[in-house]
Amino acid sequence: MNPRIKHVQAEQDFKLLITFNNGEKKSFDVKPYLGIGVFKDLQDVSLFNSVKPFLGSIQWANGLDLCPDTLYLEGEDC
Repeated sequence: MNPRIKHVQAEQDFKLLITFNNGEKKSFDVKPYLGIGVFKDLQDVSLFNSVKPFLGSIQWANGLDLCPDTLYLEGEDC
């Protein structure tokens, strides 16, 4: 099982700075998702900035989430 999210911070240019429970930090670019289905809502910067850790993953104020495994495996080491 991959690590789970301990902290997340919205950054400029639709990136997330994520700290995992094993201490690793990764940057995840959400831009490739912004043109797909429900992720289009995240083009609203205030909604994008509402991201919080939630049950080992992340969640935005509208209930949208991303799989913690995707965030870990596709995130870039910081």
